[in-house]
Amino acid sequence: MRTAVVVGTGLIGTSAALALAARGLTVHLEDADPDAARTAESLGAGTTEPAEGPVDLAIIAVPPALVGKVLADCQRRNLAHWYTDVASVKSGPGSEIAALGLDTVHYIGSHPMAGRERSGPLAARADLFEGRPWVLTPTADTDTDTLNAALELVALCGAMPIVMDADAHDRAVALVSHAPQLVSSLVAARLENADETAIRLSGQGVRDVTRIAASNPALWVDILSANAGAVADVLEEVAGDLGETVVALRALAAEEEGERRAGALGIEAVMRRGNTGQARIPGKHGAPPTRYETVAVVLGDQPGELGRLFGEVGEAGVNIEDVLIEHSDGQQVGFVQLSVAPTSVKRLTAALRAGGWSVRD
Repeated sequence: MRTAVVVGTGLIGTSAALALAARGLTVHLEDADPDAARTAESLGAGTTEPAEGPVDLAIIAVPPALVGKVLADCQRRNLAHWYTDVASVKSGPGSEIAALGLDTVHYIGSHPMAGRERSGPLAARADLFEGRPWVLTPTADTDTDTLNAALELVALCGAMPIVMDADAHDRAVALVSHAPQLVSSLVAARLENADETAIRLSGQGVRDVTRIAASNPALWVDILSANAGAVADVLEEVAGDLGETVVALRALAAEEEGERRAGALGIEAVMRRGNTGQARIPGKHGAPPTRYETVAVVLGDQPGELGRLFGEVGEAGVNIEDVLIEHSDGQQVGFVQLSVAPTSVKRLTAALRAGGWSVRD
């Protein structure tokens, strides 16, 4: 593949364009908002100049409700040899494409499982898809060359291809993406009118849970409109668990010991189910989840401190598997939580303390 067109220069489209341009492809950019396309061009994602003749692959990066309309326009213009879209819902667009009688031999649905709480071309990153799953949803009509073009796109973006049925994909993303977005927003909504004193107590737990609540509401309305039934099914089950949890919490506050004991068992049960579910989330590079231990280091708010810390961890021969920075409210310090293999904890702690770092027990 040497040439591509990206139609829709938001976060996902521009990120794909940046990744392809970095691999030497000629990428043409289109958007209903010319300013968005020019912004993506200024970032090095490609050119807003029209392609001369069909390109190899057209990547349609628009909301699910617009995929059919945009694909029809692209095929009418003979824009590319092969076509894919990167919308986060597949069944609805697929049905619309079939109903419009479009060419489904040279089209394949796809969905990169990557994103950010920010949107638009300025939020784009060439490495957004590195190591992330990228779902492909071929139909019986999809020919081999089209599938191969999509697989090449995934490889060029550094992602991992996963072939799924469109309906199964939509049920899956309802569970692991769409419902969590709404739950995050619901938790964050509790903070809207909270007392300022309570807000100032916010720690890493509430920051983790509410991070994606900063997402663009209009964008998510488009997404959820295309998968509303599946998301409602998931949230209905969550609502059932919430109801049982509320009953258990009320029991914990009761005067009768047996009732309190039943409440404690109810809370323990739901948290143990949470432990089991969380442990199933794939670990590094999609491998089975690995349990790491955390070394927490106090970090001053000066330029170069984080780099110096990472350098000394490397000198100690320890690999950092993950890192989390927790800022201290009102103070010029923070805490860096380094996730490392359990066998490395003692060695790393001793090395850092010997180097003058304050390591929290």
